[in-house]
Amino acid sequence: MGIRILVAEDDELIAASVTRGLREEGFTVEREADGEAAWRALQPGGWDVVVLDWWLPSQDGLSILKRLRERDHETPVLFLTARDSVSDRVKGLNGGADDYLCKPFVFDELLARVHALVRRREGRGGGTRLGYADVEVDLATQRVTRGGKPIDLTAKEYALLVYFVRNPDQVLSRTRIYEHVWDERYDGLSNTLEVHVFELRRKLEAHGERLIHTLRGRGYSFGRPPGAAGGDGS
Repeated sequence: MGIRILVAEDDELIAASVTRGLREEGFTVEREADGEAAWRALQPGGWDVVVLDWWLPSQDGLSILKRLRERDHETPVLFLTARDSVSDRVKGLNGGADDYLCKPFVFDELLARVHALVRRREGRGGGTRLGYADVEVDLATQRVTRGGKPIDLTAKEYALLVYFVRNPDQVLSRTRIYEHVWDERYDGLSNTLEVHVFELRRKLEAHGERLIHTLRGRGYSFGRPPGAAGGDGS
């Protein structure tokens, strides 16, 4: 699933732009449009970054932030607001925000701040490195290596690899993979998944043995040889 980001923003245009842009960068993104829904989404934990708007219906972002900090002092929060006075910025930072971005903003700046928060979390020991065998994934920088050699992946190939590495030695159906990586329902007709798996497999196998195995009629597995995973290895 990669880096998980919760976007709590009620402005449809801003939310759509931010969510789409972050997903294109390979992040796993969920969006909530009101304060109560955002607070419920925060309960299970497991978020790597929260992008939180100040003005939300039902419960404002500052209240959510203070409640979050009462039990969670680690999850980085990027606070969004149209209020740009020094006193407002101080209020947001004192409330527990790690960073502050005023509207209107350009996506590239938001992206840079998100990357900085992810790196900061890594510095706190937030566990932003994944690995399986000789494959290593740095979630903060999105760098992938195999046997120490860098592998250049597209955003979707990267997101697909992260999902595989986080779910090794399992039967992963096409529906399950597609809905997690593409955030869409799998219609059973598109060959988008197969194309991305083919390219990812090709790039990984340029530096080592096969790790992605096709299980006919069931999906894919990542990791152990086909015999151990119960597949055919095609």
